[in-house]
Amino acid sequence: GGILDKCLSLVMDTIFSIPVILLSVVVAFVLGKGIINASIALCIVYSPQYFRLIRNQTLLIKSETYVEAARVSGADVKTIVFKYILPNVLTPLPILLTLNAADAVLFSFGKFGFLGLGVPADVPEWGSDLNLALAALPTGIWWTALFPGLAMFFLVLGLSFIGEEIENTFEK
Repeated sequence: GGILDKCLSLVMDTIFSIPVILLSVVVAFVLGKGIINASIALCIVYSPQYFRLIRNQTLLIKSETYVEAARVSGADVKTIVFKYILPNVLTPLPILLTLNAADAVLFSFGKFGFLGLGVPADVPEWGSDLNLALAALPTGIWWTALFPGLAMFFLVLGLSFIGEEIENTFEK
């Protein structure tokens, strides 16, 4: 709560209102080429999701009866935060992390690499391989696009399965 919460919510809602593709490509373009800059762009794009999840979970959990009981029994704020609120807030984060990892793979390889905003040109990467394969497609050489595309597909599919399994584990 308070002014910090309102300011952070305003900033995160502003970032969240901009389309993800546009924001990530613009940030990566402004920062320049490189894997660190592409990673920073993805962190900026995904940060509102984590902020909203943690904020909403915190607001929900801090009104629970066991937190009120700890407060009434004389527990200090540090104990309440680290013993009662934080473990319950962090529970859904691995699910969001694995699903965002799958999306980040598509962004970093599919968009940044394809546009030349990811890793340097001399580093082999699936997105730049797909970009190079575009020139070979009209000549009938289709397999140069197939294998990087399949590798990206199976990696994203595997990360999605991991996220679903983590979600199923937490629901039990």
